[in-house]
Amino acid sequence: MDQKIISLFDKYTHGGISRREFLDRLVVVSGSTTAALTLLPLLENDYAQAAIVPENDPRLQTAMTEIAPGTKGLLVVPKAATEKLPSVLVIHENRGLNPHIQDITRRIALEGFLAFAPDYLTALGGTPSNEDTARDMIGKLTPADILGTSKSASAALRAHEKSTGKVGAIGFCWGGGAVNMLAVADSELSAGVAYYGQQPTGDDVAKIKAPLLLHYAGLDDRINAGIKDFETALKANNKTYELYVYDGVNHAFNNDTNSARYDKTAADLAWGRSMAFLKKYTKAG
Repeated sequence: MDQKIISLFDKYTHGGISRREFLDRLVVVSGSTTAALTLLPLLENDYAQAAIVPENDPRLQTAMTEIAPGTKGLLVVPKAATEKLPSVLVIHENRGLNPHIQDITRRIALEGFLAFAPDYLTALGGTPSNEDTARDMIGKLTPADILGTSKSASAALRAHEKSTGKVGAIGFCWGGGAVNMLAVADSELSAGVAYYGQQPTGDDVAKIKAPLLLHYAGLDDRINAGIKDFETALKANNKTYELYVYDGVNHAFNNDTNSARYDKTAADLAWGRSMAFLKKYTKAG
């Protein structure tokens, strides 16, 4: 697909233009209304593809629950676990706690973690089915709102009866930025994995205690503009981190419900690195 079209869609999904303006521009870029309508399903997420791990997978115990006052989301525990497990906080994209993120949470649980994905829109009534509405609602959240949910969820995971007390965080897009934000604010975080997330300021990097794994898409000019300053600050402050840029792939390359941007090779490589990183830094001891 033409990179101009993917870049246009990226601008729309991150609130740079309205849906009406996006559709009008898509008609111009693609050459006709018919072509635009053909491309649209390829650009938008198809949640019929979301369940790599089924909701009723017999290996898992899943529940939508309020893990702490005002902090609701999906909690997933491997049924076979006989000992306490390290925990992973899963932070969604700017579309809320949708089927794709719920599936990722189940996948992480199968890696041997107590996994919890908060719905950051709980206070606004929860994630709606309409993705544009969810994006607009997320735009109303303040940094304090976001950090409050993250810290509440991570504290609840540390204290959970099935948890070792070790908590890592993984987030995607908007959620990647939220992971970076949490790493700055939570000195007890054991590890942070940020997929194409907004970077913290240089002054805030000094506050980070957790090791970070940072994934970036080679074609993601918007987010990649912040890599140089972030890495300079990480090095200057002697932080533990790994940083990978996946050449030739787009923002959201991990999202397997989006055929236009998903890249299986990059996604599989990043996933393997992510699980190994979380296991390394959340192990007991």
